[in-house]
Amino acid sequence: MNYHIQHFESIDSTNKEVLRQAENGAKEGLTIVAEQQTDGKGRLGRTWETIDHALAMSVLLRPQIDATKVPQLSLVSAVAAHEALSLFAPQTRIKWPNDLLIDGKKVCGILTEIQQGKHGLAVVVGLGINVAEPASGWVKDMRTPPTSLNAYSQHNIHKDDVLQAILESLNTWYSRFIQDGFSPIRKAWEMAHIANGQTVSVHDGNTYIQGIALGLAGNGALRLLVNGEEQRIIAGDVSLMESKT
Repeated sequence: MNYHIQHFESIDSTNKEVLRQAENGAKEGLTIVAEQQTDGKGRLGRTWETIDHALAMSVLLRPQIDATKVPQLSLVSAVAAHEALSLFAPQTRIKWPNDLLIDGKKVCGILTEIQQGKHGLAVVVGLGINVAEPASGWVKDMRTPPTSLNAYSQHNIHKDDVLQAILESLNTWYSRFIQDGFSPIRKAWEMAHIANGQTVSVHDGNTYIQGIALGLAGNGALRLLVNGEEQRIIAGDVSLMESKT
């Protein structure tokens, strides 16, 4: 995949800009990077704040795959981000479906969005990565406590190095997904998951479900053992009942 990188000082949303350009025929590999977002969002419609010293980026993919497999790209992105961030902080782990944590604290969030337009399918992968702590300190009362890559490094990490690592890893895992399917992604994701075999609480939008995380189903759903029976969760929020790094 050939990347075409565009940098912005400030923008409403890197995801929105990718989708706008995709609608006008932008090719796979378009990458938008911004210092600030004025209208960013995260999963489940939450606000996505771009703090100082954070890397906000979005990449355009145009996969030629069956529509039922498109949601798996969210997990492909998580595996790629895990590999890349582990170069800077080996303690990095995935929390289903695609948050990246260090010591139970969030260092990266991922939001994938899909658009079917006149130029075909567009999938945008948006990532927000805390490279360093903001000068004003972390915002209090966040759903998951935040952290940064620099907090676990012996030297200051530059955003450009993180960007390069993300793009290289995404290219590797995306190509492997297209060629070999979801199986290798599933194995890599489960090896990096923070909650394998642990009790978790999942909010599926309506209720809280507590069970033991078993891994991923073939379609990317979370397999949860609840009262001796397996349930599969397609979307939701996971809270760790026990921490494991």
